[in-house]
Amino acid sequence: MVKLRLKRCGRKQRAVYRIVAIDVRSRREGRDLRKVGFYDPINNQTYLNVPDILYFLEKGAQPTGTVHDILKKAGVFTELSLNQAKFN
Repeated sequence: MVKLRLKRCGRKQRAVYRIVAIDVRSRREGRDLRKVGFYDPINNQTYLNVPDILYFLEKGAQPTGTVHDILKKAGVFTELSLNQAKFN
């Protein structure tokens, strides 16, 4: 099973996170399938590769709680529902 979750980068006391698609059995810093975004909580900046995120969500990937909140704030789930309505 694939999850969309945060991978910690940066230095001490100055964490930034990559949003990655990763196998559930991998550890937090393990090898990811694909990098799909970036999140900086200190500067409150977010970059999302929406087509890749939609691809993984359509294939059944589950976002973690924090990633779910980030994607919800960015409006990714409304795009997902529009894409599903378009193809049905």
